[in-house]
Amino acid sequence: MKLEGAMTAVVSPFTDEDRIDLAAWKKILKAQLAGGIQGLIVAGTTGESATLSSDEKRALLESAKEMAAGKVPVILGTGTNDTKGTIAATKEAKAWGADAALVVCPYYNKPTQEGLYLHFKAVFEEVGMPIFAYNVPGRTASDLHAETIARLVETGAIISVKDATADMPRAIDTLALVPKNKPFTLMSGDDFTILPFIACGGVGVTSVVSNIVPADVVKLVSLCRKGDWETARPLQKRLSDLSRVLFSESNPIPIKYLMSMAGYCKPNLRLPLALGSQATVAKVRAAAEAYGGIL
Repeated sequence: MKLEGAMTAVVSPFTDEDRIDLAAWKKILKAQLAGGIQGLIVAGTTGESATLSSDEKRALLESAKEMAAGKVPVILGTGTNDTKGTIAATKEAKAWGADAALVVCPYYNKPTQEGLYLHFKAVFEEVGMPIFAYNVPGRTASDLHAETIARLVETGAIISVKDATADMPRAIDTLALVPKNKPFTLMSGDDFTILPFIACGGVGVTSVVSNIVPADVVKLVSLCRKGDWETARPLQKRLSDLSRVLFSESNPIPIKYLMSMAGYCKPNLRLPLALGSQATVAKVRAAAEAYGGIL
């Protein structure tokens, strides 16, 4: 399996009783698939993975697998800051039929590069399913270096990296270091860097803004992969302007407001995430109106 193109880190909708809203979930996924999205990330950071139970993750995954019907990969977030816990969660993902596991770099512990290497290697060796590594130092306080990625690719432990560092030289260095005889792709984890990331050798994005405008993110990735930079640049700017507002408070607070405004789900979150300020609500609405075609 090759991870590439425009993939969405899907929000997890909740009812007022703080349960998974499966009706809203199916409505969101239907719009994603209609928009041509090329991969679904279930229970990632945007999906509030840290506060979902195992049963809830299974329900979301099985529903997504049913709706995707094998047309796009469905990837489940399984990473924790405990290697044994990550192995257990990844074994569940495999048993439930996930196409790959999104494994974030362990947070809070601040492992060394050797620790990160051994962590990902252990998860792969114990579970034996495709591993999509997620490097987001701004949230985890750990950083998967290019040299460590190359070691992991050599052993077959990871097939792709979601890179949320916004570091273009790093992307170039990573692709220069990884062995060319091993399957590997590099994906942007940041909506602001789709165009430059693909220009540096990336093959797509795991997106937040595509929750609301999937077809536009699909179009941007396609234009960039074709090298049509003149057409891509204004679309990148337009998406970046919207994305900037969606990160005015911690993700997924603003995107859930926007999804609720567009009628997909309620803005409900799980503590310790709380509803954003009225100023955020106003910014989100203004940005959506400026973008057009959302509300």
